[in-house]
Amino acid sequence: MKMDSAAVEIDGSVMEGGGQILRVSAALSCITGSAIKITKIRAGRSTPGLRWKSTDALASLRKCFGPMKCTDIYDVNASTRGGKLKQNKHGCTCYSWNTLCFFLKKDAIFTVVDGNNVLTRFNKNLIYPFNLLLVKQIKNVIWQKHPLTSRFLPQVFKPIVEKFGVRFDCDIKMRGYYPKGGGEVMVTVNPVKELQPVTMTDRGNITKIHGRAFVAGVLPYKLAKDMSAAAVRTIRKEIKELYINIQPVQEKDKAYGNGNGIIIIAESSTGCLFAGSALGKKGVYADKIGIEAAEMLLRNIRHNGCVDEFLQDQLIIFMALAKGTSRIRTGAVTLHTQTAIHIAEQLTQAKFTITKSEDELSSNVTYIIECQGSGVVNPHL
Repeated sequence: MKMDSAAVEIDGSVMEGGGQILRVSAALSCITGSAIKITKIRAGRSTPGLRWKSTDALASLRKCFGPMKCTDIYDVNASTRGGKLKQNKHGCTCYSWNTLCFFLKKDAIFTVVDGNNVLTRFNKNLIYPFNLLLVKQIKNVIWQKHPLTSRFLPQVFKPIVEKFGVRFDCDIKMRGYYPKGGGEVMVTVNPVKELQPVTMTDRGNITKIHGRAFVAGVLPYKLAKDMSAAAVRTIRKEIKELYINIQPVQEKDKAYGNGNGIIIIAESSTGCLFAGSALGKKGVYADKIGIEAAEMLLRNIRHNGCVDEFLQDQLIIFMALAKGTSRIRTGAVTLHTQTAIHIAEQLTQAKFTITKSEDELSSNVTYIIECQGSGVVNPHL
């Protein structure tokens, strides 16, 4: 295939060096109409090159957003048709949709089936293009390593990205457990004309901590109670003044397969949200799963930033596309966040700065991520 001379060349080996570069690039290409050429795809991984998760996501993008050239050039000059799409396999498409969907011509319904009850950084990233316009971290999907449960999407991701002016609904039809999957999540997205900037620099006080410890299939209810109790004990060592409500639940009607896990949400007085979660593993005691989730949550609120490590990089695309200046206080800036910024500055007119911030309320360092957004407008509205 002859390369378009105007295509932006993206080096897939830089920084994070994984599938995130492909996902973010494809999403921004769809939105901006820029042709891109990605080389050295996933060169930083032990199994480099395109994986089925990425090719499946690209195929779904083509189905809903229009034709793409799938060689080294991902020409996503998409028609953004909207409508309905049913995505099979493990729902990695959400990585490309988080933002894309908000720039469609009309309302869209996305169904992800056969996914697991896990979202990776929605990679913990859970939601790249979705971040931009839609929803990772849909069920941001799938690996058992560093998991976030599917509840992260409606309980943490949704309220925060709606500050950019977007609206979507998320209906978890069925939860599926690793390795069989079988989960199903339906996301309904309403397109927007443009994204508005956000300012999240004052975390305020933690006012509420709640969560859910769950078991499904043949696993006993006692595991849920043990996870909940262990998590509460761990959090109580640092936060003594709040009532902590982590409900143990036996999932029956809306679960497929056997599994257990826990998600804990902390809310602040200024509307910030943080999460800690863990999934059960064979041979690991339930109390250790509860402790793991609790320690993850505590780590995410100690630094006094306004977003947790999982949401941080997912907001970069929204900031890059918004009209105006966004400012978000975070803890340590992750490599995934740095990578998302790198790609966003290549494919949009957005400009980012990261400034170390002195914080009297925390002994840990915080940073202000500031972005002068590119002000992308949805041409269909």
